[in-house]
Amino acid sequence: MSESKFVKGMLVGAIAGAGISLFDRATREDVKFRLKTVSYDVRYYSKNREDLKLKLQEKADKLQTVYNQFTQDAQYITDKVEEIKELTPQVKTLVTDTKDAFVHSKEEYKSIVKNEEDDFEMPLLPEHVYDEKKFTQERE
Repeated sequence: MSESKFVKGMLVGAIAGAGISLFDRATREDVKFRLKTVSYDVRYYSKNREDLKLKLQEKADKLQTVYNQFTQDAQYITDKVEEIKELTPQVKTLVTDTKDAFVHSKEEYKSIVKNEEDDFEMPLLPEHVYDEKKFTQERE
């Protein structure tokens, strides 16, 4: 019994809200236009039922196409997420190994360069190399 009162209360509230909204001129014009359009469509399709069937079939086909595409896309994304889950440990290991290899190589390069710097001495050139006359003549 209380459910019945609730539904009746909702209907009365909806009707009252609709009536109050019709005080606005733009709303009244819009409602009037929509009612004319709907009444025209109802009259047309009541006489041309095949057109209605075709329109409904087109809509159903479009919805089916959208549903199929969505299903395929969802499956593709699910597959890619699974691939990423499987690859993540492998990629993490690869990154760690690469980092370790670079750190090891860096240390090796440092030791090579350091050892060569310590051992490097400028070679002594013979005195005649410093003779300016010969140096100038050789350049010409």
